[in-house]
Amino acid sequence: QVHLVESGGGSVQTGGSLRLSCAASGDTVSLSCMGWFRQSPGEQREGIAFVEPDGSTSYASPRKGRFTISKDSSKNTLVLEIDNLTPEDTAMYYCAARRATYCVQWAGGYPFWGQGTQVTVSS
Repeated sequence: QVHLVESGGGSVQTGGSLRLSCAASGDTVSLSCMGWFRQSPGEQREGIAFVEPDGSTSYASPRKGRFTISKDSSKNTLVLEIDNLTPEDTAMYYCAARRATYCVQWAGGYPFWGQGTQVTVSS
């Protein structure tokens, strides 16, 4: 059993920054891949960034630059920092995890999900 809980979302103005966290608990030892997704109303859930089993990071190509993912393995916490937010970043942000030798960028590849944290950016 794996439990993921996101936090850190909120309402910010354009140009602001946020730091999202995901706390993992339960059977986390074999969670080799963790990542962040987001979903806007009426849109598909899209991948943002991932921490690979070897600790390296990968980003969906449109997300490089303003998004920074990191993982504190000692605390089982995944972090996503977002800079220079725009209204287009408004979405529910989700933490996801899977047991595999590599990460994938599509949501269907992840069996474990948090409940999400809402990010709203006003102009």
